[in-house]
Parts: sequence; structure tokens; C-alpha cells
Amino acid sequence: MIKQIANIFTLINLFFGVTAIVYILQPGLTLSVAADGENLVVLPEKMMWAGWLIIGAALVDFFDGFVARLLNVSSEMGRQLDSLADAVSFGVAPGLIAFQFLRFCFSQDPGGLDVSILWLLPAFLLPCAGAYRLARFNIDKNQQYGFKGVPIPAAGLLFASFPMLYWYNQEEWLLNLMLNKWVWYGLIGIVSYLMVSRLPMLAMKFNGFTFKKALPFLLLGGIALVSAIVFGWLAVSVSFFAYVILSLSFKQVES
Repeated sequence: MIKQIANIFTLINLFFGVTAIVYILQPGLTLSVAADGENLVVLPEKMMWAGWLIIGAALVDFFDGFVARLLNVSSEMGRQLDSLADAVSFGVAPGLIAFQFLRFCFSQDPGGLDVSILWLLPAFLLPCAGAYRLARFNIDKNQQYGFKGVPIPAAGLLFASFPMLYWYNQEEWLLNLMLNKWVWYGLIGIVSYLMVSRLPMLAMKFNGFTFKKALPFLLLGGIALVSAIVFGWLAVSVSFFAYVILSLSFKQVES
């Protein structure tokens, strides 16, 4: 039974991811018309709960690996199960968040509710890139102390933060930015590329602990803390791109 504890955590991760998908799809699109005749897009509150569930999945995902190492019960089955759960929680669910936001963007245009699905399908580059990233990680033995490409949980958390950013934000310029389809296409393309790339990314794995190795994580923690105080939920986006920049500055992946 002890050997299954880590797997139970992984399945909770998957459970959260599947539940998030239900919340993303359940409310549909909320649309109202303003006095000047313009369409107003209202993000349903249930989409916000999907973001919280993905964040919860990320926390559980961290602990399943920690528990496996603590109990010395790491296994190939656990490794594969973890990837399958991550593909759903941090790939499929965030991809559907991007899909819904693209629908919201197009709904502002005349006849936007009848937009061709071809304009929305780019959102699914995220789960495809994430699945590729996970498969490559599982067969690559040279990522013991660092990652090649942005890990899928980081990408998933970035997109999970957008419903909360839209819901809690009061800045009109940011709301307009989040309802710009070209911004979403750009985000989808950049994040998908970062996942499938072989760019060296930081990982909390050390071959001997030194201040030099801990420095990028201290900097990232400081950036995350300050940006959270100043920018609120926008701090997730700031921290994500800070992570990418710091990773490229402090290369850690084995060659």
C-alpha cells in the first residue's frame, strides 16, 4: 500500500485536471449588449474555478514526486502515470482555457459567435506541445539536473492564471489585451515553442548545493514576491517569463 501513496497523489492531480475541464466547458459563453450596441464579454465565474483546480493539480504534482523520493517508492509506472496526468491537467485543460478565451475574443466582432472553428483550433497546440515535451522527457536521460524546454506544469500554471487575472483585474488596458485574439495567438505560439524547444531550463535539482546554483531561484522568488505585491495575478505571467530569462542566463542542463 505504501508503494501506491505517490500514485494516489498523481491520480488526484488527474482528478483536478478533469474537473477543471468540466468547469471550463460547463458555463459556455456569456454575452451581453451595452447601451452603445457593443458586445460585452463576461467571463463566467466557473472558469475561475478551473484555474484554481489547475493550481491545485500543480501543488499535488509537486508532492507526488516528493513523496515518492521520501518513501523511496519511485517506479517506471509512477513516472508514466505522472506524465499522463500532467498531459491532462497542464495540457488539455489550459488548452481549453485558451480555446474559450479565443471564443470570447471573436464574440466581440459582428457575427463572431459563428466564427469558424479553424480560428480556434490553434489553442490545441498547447496540449500537443505539452505531450511532446513529456514524451521526450521520459526517454531523455540527460535532464537529471535541469530541463530541456519549459516544463508543462509551468506552462499550465501560466494559462491557469488568466481566468483569475481577467476576473479580478480592474485595469481596462489589461482587459482589452486579454480580449485581443492576436495576443492569444502569440502566447500560444511562444509557450508551445518553449515547451518543445531544447532550451536549457532551471530545475530544483542540484548536484551539490552552492550559492551560485541557488542564486537564480532566489532571484526568481524575489521577482515573484515583488510582482505579486505590485501586479497581483499578473505576477504569474511576470514570473513565467522571468523563469525563462533566468534559465537562459544560468544554464543548468547537462549536455
